[in-house]
Amino acid sequence: MTIDVEELLSRGVEKVIPRELAEKKLNSGEKLRIYHGVDPTGAKLHLGHSVPLRKLKAFADAGHEVIFIVGSFTAMIGDPTGRDTMRSVLTREEVEKNFKTYKEQAGKILDISKIKVRYNHEWLEKLDFKGIVDLASNFTVQQMLQRDMFDKRLKENKPISVHEFLYPLMVGYDSVVLDVDGELGGSDQEFNMLAGRTLQAAYHKRDKFVLTTKLIEGTDGRKMSKTYDNSIYLEDSAEEMYGKLMSIRDELVEKYFECLTSVPMGDVINILSSHPKDAKMRLSFEITKIYHGEEAAKKAQENFEKAFSKGGIPDDIKTVTAQKNEPLVEILLREGLVSSKTEFNRLEKDGAIEEMESGVYRIGKHRFLRITRSD
Repeated sequence: MTIDVEELLSRGVEKVIPRELAEKKLNSGEKLRIYHGVDPTGAKLHLGHSVPLRKLKAFADAGHEVIFIVGSFTAMIGDPTGRDTMRSVLTREEVEKNFKTYKEQAGKILDISKIKVRYNHEWLEKLDFKGIVDLASNFTVQQMLQRDMFDKRLKENKPISVHEFLYPLMVGYDSVVLDVDGELGGSDQEFNMLAGRTLQAAYHKRDKFVLTTKLIEGTDGRKMSKTYDNSIYLEDSAEEMYGKLMSIRDELVEKYFECLTSVPMGDVINILSSHPKDAKMRLSFEITKIYHGEEAAKKAQENFEKAFSKGGIPDDIKTVTAQKNEPLVEILLREGLVSSKTEFNRLEKDGAIEEMESGVYRIGKHRFLRITRSD
């Protein structure tokens, strides 16, 4: 298999540190050991999470040894990255509950048979106090305080817990144990991944390069996050995924093509030269096809055109039975069409919950439900 090193190191990539090392290793023809870690702090993965997973798949397809680490220990500590307040500490039970669907969701992108899945509690739980002190001796408080979120908290007189300083040491120790050639993750993880590079040198392991992938904005233009209710989840139905993708801002279409599809960039340039709506429809189809297959993507496109271009109702919408006097909010909560009463109230206030015809409701821009009332 011919490997395009330039594409591997550039498509969907923010930085490669140091790039010369990555190029040397990849051009050597040797099988490299590459990994990516995810803390199961929530139950669902979204398209933002898929960017490093897709890059990990690209390394696997290129014949390299790839490892997917589940942060079964570090998730209980909590990554301070991007946080202006302390993250709540999770229990082992909460972490295990969140993890149950992680492997299945990652399997929508990765061929699990081609990768190794490891859990970092296997080695982190065995660290004694001396081991933790040895890790900490490789870093200074000044280095930790250079992180923007800590600097911001200090200026705002908000607390910083000592255990938050330990987080990058813990994830960095993953690199030492696995003795890897490279690590990849979102650009917000750069500090944590470079901590691993420092520790590998300190423990006389391989010289590791760090590859950071681009962060993806959500449907409202902010960083894709469950917190902002702007995420497109890997487990969304084909119709919901297609509809959400059609709602992204036009200026994000090229970035989504680059980071979330395998469409050759030369073809993407031609697609972007067409009408913005046509380009976005092609994008929505390509991404929906990845997670649901071509037939489901075609059906989702047809339903979208019928519902939104022609003002109609999709043919294939869910029908549920409810008691005559059961409140609409309770039905939508039960069916997972709103996440909370707060979201329901917000949507209702914005006029985003509409009864299109008797018993058929549109919730937001792309969720439909037919309710049959029983006496």
